[in-house]
Amino acid sequence: SFCVFCNILYLALSTTLTAIMPVDDLAEVDYSLNSLPAVFQPFIDLDLKGMVFPAGNYTGSPYTAAPFTIPDQSDSMLYLAFSEYFFQTSSFAYYTAGAFNMTIAEETCSYYNINTEIFGSIIPEVAKYSVTPYPVMLKLMATEIPIISLEQDSFTVDIQGSMEVLAVLPDSTTQSLFTMNIAANTSISLNIFDQKLMGSLCLNR
Repeated sequence: SFCVFCNILYLALSTTLTAIMPVDDLAEVDYSLNSLPAVFQPFIDLDLKGMVFPAGNYTGSPYTAAPFTIPDQSDSMLYLAFSEYFFQTSSFAYYTAGAFNMTIAEETCSYYNINTEIFGSIIPEVAKYSVTPYPVMLKLMATEIPIISLEQDSFTVDIQGSMEVLAVLPDSTTQSLFTMNIAANTSISLNIFDQKLMGSLCLNR
């Protein structure tokens, strides 16, 4: 019968799809089946968990998954829909793993060429400290979990963080110059170009 078929399908899929897969060195994703697949004559709906968590640290998510529906379309063979919950848990996982903390220095960026002279023209205290231009190192850190919100054609990311500016002295030691708080709102649009998924970033404020 139809119900027996559904149960057999569920058992078969749960055996193969109950799994945790690494995304990269920092995060893993649990794509286990949430419920019995909904089988209709023209299609099958699969409800997968889609929770991202720090690699090797399967912890509970601070977010609650909300139900959502896929628009009724039938001109393609396969449709994939990602909920806001998927992106929220991704943000939480990468924040917990420290992925949003980075150091930008001349050694890591070939086009990076910032020194104390540039900041000295803006902030007089820096000019007083450093008569000779020294290379500058930037330490960026997210102070809160970035908030991701889905929009009609894109998604927005709100980031709260701080940036510490350090002078790199001739003996390779560093001297902290100043620290500032950062609040940024960005929009990210995804498009398929040349068979690749590409993202475009726009800084709103």
